[in-house]
Amino acid sequence: MMRYLWLCFVVLAAITTNALKGFAKVYEGKKSKIKHTAFFGKSSCNYRDTTAKDTLLKDSMNIIIRRNLYNKLSGSVTKKPWELSKFPAVSLQQLLKGQFAGLYIQEPSGEPGTVQNMFMRGAPMPLLSQRDVYQSQPLVVLDGIPLVTEHPFAYDIQLYDYNRLGTATNPFAAIDMNNIASVEVLKDLSATAVYGPRAVNGVIVLTSKTPVSAKKITFDSYIGLAQRPHVTTINGRYENAFRQRFYDLYTTNGRYSDDENYPIYLSDSLNNVYSGKSDWSDLYYRNAVVYGINFGISGGTDRANFRFSLGDLKNNGVADGTVLNRYSAMFNINMKPIRWLLFSAMVNANRMDRQRNKYLRDRFAQINYFPDLSAPLPPNKDFYADYLAQYKKGFDNNKINIVDGYAKIGLDLGKFKFTTTFNVDYNEGYRDVFYARTLLQGNSYASNYFGYSQRIMADNKASYDLTVNKVNDFHFELGQSTQWDTYKYSNAYAYKGVNDYIKIDLLDSNPKNPDGSDNPNYLNPTAFPRELTFRFLDKIRHNLVSFYAKTDYSFKEKYFISATVRADGSSNAQPTSRWFYSPVLSAAWSIKKELLDNSTIINDLILRASAGRLGRLNAFDNYAQGPQYTASVGYTGNLTVPGYNAFGVLTRPYATGWVGYGIPWSYSNQLNIGTDAGLLNNRLHLSVDWYLKQEKNLLIGIPAFAEYGYKQSIESGMAVNNTGIDVSISADIVRNTNFGWTSSLNLNHNSNKLKALPRGLNQIIVNNRLLKVGSPVDQYWLLINDGIYKSESEVPVVNGQPLKYNGIALHAGDPKWRDINGDHVIDNNDKVLKGHSLPTLSGGYDNNFRYGNWNLNINLYFNLGRDLIHQEMANRFDFINREGNSDVNSVKEITFWEKRGDYNKYPLYNPWSTVIPYRVDQDLFLENASFLKLRTVSIGYDLTKAMRAKKIKLTRFYVYATANNLFTITPYTGQDPELVSYDGYDTGYGLPIPRTYTLGVKMEL
Repeated sequence: MMRYLWLCFVVLAAITTNALKGFAKVYEGKKSKIKHTAFFGKSSCNYRDTTAKDTLLKDSMNIIIRRNLYNKLSGSVTKKPWELSKFPAVSLQQLLKGQFAGLYIQEPSGEPGTVQNMFMRGAPMPLLSQRDVYQSQPLVVLDGIPLVTEHPFAYDIQLYDYNRLGTATNPFAAIDMNNIASVEVLKDLSATAVYGPRAVNGVIVLTSKTPVSAKKITFDSYIGLAQRPHVTTINGRYENAFRQRFYDLYTTNGRYSDDENYPIYLSDSLNNVYSGKSDWSDLYYRNAVVYGINFGISGGTDRANFRFSLGDLKNNGVADGTVLNRYSAMFNINMKPIRWLLFSAMVNANRMDRQRNKYLRDRFAQINYFPDLSAPLPPNKDFYADYLAQYKKGFDNNKINIVDGYAKIGLDLGKFKFTTTFNVDYNEGYRDVFYARTLLQGNSYASNYFGYSQRIMADNKASYDLTVNKVNDFHFELGQSTQWDTYKYSNAYAYKGVNDYIKIDLLDSNPKNPDGSDNPNYLNPTAFPRELTFRFLDKIRHNLVSFYAKTDYSFKEKYFISATVRADGSSNAQPTSRWFYSPVLSAAWSIKKELLDNSTIINDLILRASAGRLGRLNAFDNYAQGPQYTASVGYTGNLTVPGYNAFGVLTRPYATGWVGYGIPWSYSNQLNIGTDAGLLNNRLHLSVDWYLKQEKNLLIGIPAFAEYGYKQSIESGMAVNNTGIDVSISADIVRNTNFGWTSSLNLNHNSNKLKALPRGLNQIIVNNRLLKVGSPVDQYWLLINDGIYKSESEVPVVNGQPLKYNGIALHAGDPKWRDINGDHVIDNNDKVLKGHSLPTLSGGYDNNFRYGNWNLNINLYFNLGRDLIHQEMANRFDFINREGNSDVNSVKEITFWEKRGDYNKYPLYNPWSTVIPYRVDQDLFLENASFLKLRTVSIGYDLTKAMRAKKIKLTRFYVYATANNLFTITPYTGQDPELVSYDGYDTGYGLPIPRTYTLGVKMEL
């Protein structure tokens, strides 16, 4: 498919090039050429008069004036991707990490192409599930197209939320930064209001490189090596020695061989399969090649031009055979047949193939089936190689296609301008899986997934510019947009086959024929083996209609005021509150021009403020319907349609929760006060923003209606506040002809607090998380551990009764859990809120050095005030309760035979104790996960002058070498403080972020 897509793009580019050449000839005049800076770039053009030239120059000047006004009001941050594209990253999130104050990015795995989370100025709600994470993400806009992402509704049929059903590929990994001209981060409402409720979590605006009239060819490429990490492997002897200490302390004879429950794979010390060589890492970890290439060509005239680019990227992971391949093509065209009419179009197509990890956990969670887990994979290389060979008998094809684009028509009638745009973003994913029966103890497995996310948008905007008495500048703008979102998936799987031949027949899976008659194949177990096949499909639609009016005013370029009013109607809102109205007001004052116009030290000083309200979209349509009916969960754990006397029926959503009427829009009140300053001949720039974000009417499940069979009631009324400060400082420390040093620092300090719960509740417990009004929402709910009871005499006794944990008496060898409330009972009432899963201070520090044609860049990235739960270590010590069970908590990956963490920091509790001493909900496993990373060191040399001296006409020729992820300074004892999921628990499943060395070149002619 991609071959045909590439061919179509090449043919289209060739046809368009010839068409543009012919189109340009229509406008060739007989008078002399006029050189000027045109709307699309610099070139020489033939015109019959200078009217077109004047219009184009005026357009450019208006754009500059509007941009200056916009920056003064919003304090937005824009960066050129020239430096960012030197980083051999796969995803947009990796490129932006640590680059913008207030933008925090999680990278829970170094596996290429996996999803990473972004949070702008904190998390707007408690992150209790993947639904909350999805509704906390900022909007990414590419050339005016609000990009769509995978909807989390597929999690509703999953038993585990490790990976979303389907491809689970990061859609932002499809963005080729070599095609991007600028990256802009919008954080406060003065900048985000025009995007409506989609932008309530902030906006990341990507602007692609526009066509230029001059012929231009660009070539960007790099090749590099991702270095395999150094690990310490262990075997059965080491594990026996680790467990022997517990047997010596807490068994009569100290011999684990007498324990009838001791695992067989460890009991025989002479078994070389488990107690011999541990050389599996040679097959698991590797040095991996990474490369990327992008070729672009543009040309035409000032009236019509185009840009076409092709890209190819391959990123091999350093572990578990993971790899991502990306193929991309982008085509832009601009045509201006007459002075006041502009037509623009863009198509961006990407294909990504991803080889996923071979984790047992992810595989078992996918198939909803657990075989015998009593014997893990051996650490011996030969046996692990046999496992990989059995894995290769099957396949896991994971592909995603993304196509987005727009068609735009703009009218420029001087002061009045009108633009209408049609946007499309389509994201489809395929996953075909087959596992041979040798992997599942005789049960083969096959599955097929297809899903898509689609966004279609029609946008109209009209503006009018007015100047009164040369000092009063007005800009009036009206906008209207309609957005249609559709999300759909279809998934089927089959297993329990006696051989490796399974056919999932979906063609005859309907009980009825199109004419309404019974389908005989549906009732035929030979044609449709229903006892082996499960099929699930779902679809969500969301429509959004928006109107807005905006007015900007400036007086003598000293005072700036902007006001925006919006009306947004969502199909996911209940009929009684379908529309939401948003007011936003922002203002700025140029202190420099007002009071310090003669100052030579202060070059610019702006004070600005914005305040307003913006609605928050509900991503799920079922909350808009009031009470509802649904399918329920059968005894197999799979969603089934219940039946009564062989007739299919629907039941109420007892597991999901009761949804009632009267659910209003959630919304965000935001206040931002900031200042921007330029000092010392603009060699020092400072930007400081203080912000307050008040999230209101958030939905949450309240335990209720148990007498009717429900687990919870979905209700509105939760409120969360985020307050903080963004700081950005940049300085030209040295600015000489031969040597220059530029340094920049960005940081964000954020704190959050739960302000209200539905029904006026003070606190609720959700999935072992305590949400308490007045406390942060990212804290852990833990028991305080004060050590170990070394003898029975140390256990507190009151009225002849020893201290108890949930009714179980504590003994020697049990933890000293603190009795917070003094009631002589350890239970949930003694848990406290402690730590933070999100950093309280985060940012990045850049230094750029220039010497002649040499450039050196050093980038540091840091998170401070962040804590993690080291669950992997808790699982390692809780071996008694994890051994031999057929559930996801007992799965042991090949990395079980890898030494991680610091074993000496944990007391030797009695692992047989029924209080479960190594339970994860205690501060014993809470660790400070602050870190400082040397993320990038890049050195480059500009060969442009050297090439020109050899009469090679190059606009730019730059070569560079980079080293990434060089070292991490952290007190955390786990493998990497970044490899943690959104909930702050380190399960040990994140593949390592590799140290990478690359060589690259950037050419332009």
